[in-house]
Amino acid sequence: ETKSEVVLVCDFTRQYWKCQSHELAVRVFVGSHIVVSLQGIIQAYKGGITLQGNTTNLGRWDFTGSFFFSISAITTIGYGNLSPSTVAGRIFCILFALFGIPLNLVLLNEIGQLMLLGVQHCAHRLEEVFHWQKKASLLVKTCALVTGLLLFLLLPPLLFSDKEGWSYEEGFYYSFVTLSTIGFGDYVIGMNPDRTYPGWYKNVISLWILFGMAWLALVIKFCISFLE
Repeated sequence: ETKSEVVLVCDFTRQYWKCQSHELAVRVFVGSHIVVSLQGIIQAYKGGITLQGNTTNLGRWDFTGSFFFSISAITTIGYGNLSPSTVAGRIFCILFALFGIPLNLVLLNEIGQLMLLGVQHCAHRLEEVFHWQKKASLLVKTCALVTGLLLFLLLPPLLFSDKEGWSYEEGFYYSFVTLSTIGFGDYVIGMNPDRTYPGWYKNVISLWILFGMAWLALVIKFCISFLE
């Protein structure tokens, strides 16, 4: 090898490593900025802001979103998709839950008692009109059970299929997990940024949760009595 060839090889090697170092630096620079940008997007999303603006129907902390969060807190469902991020918010949430959970239990008990009184009243009326005894009570309880199944477990999945794009099985799974207060959080309504949700959607679902929990509590109570 001649001296000029050695110099040429060394120069080529130096240029090659310079290019590699420059490319690596660019990758690190771009990668770090992407990470920072993603972190900013995540924080903004948690705060209720999406890439489509702050007026989307996700509305994490608007009135409907906050109302839905309040219901999930006092019913102890706790999906986990939304939570307070400040110290003041967490303290308020603790105090709210301390008073809200017992009051909600009282409310659910009253709703359940009203449902039970309605069933007993219908059974009593049937006994008076048709002179039935045990048949009237069994018929009314069966009708109440079927009606509750339709209103709280069988029909809502159709609404979820339309608004959320879930399958019927997924909607039924969400309904049971919600009303039983299991609340895994793997399925939560109103969280798809590609869909537009009407303003009444979360409010109606919140009322459905309250009445559905009262009905399911009665069913579980009857099951406990049957097993005992």
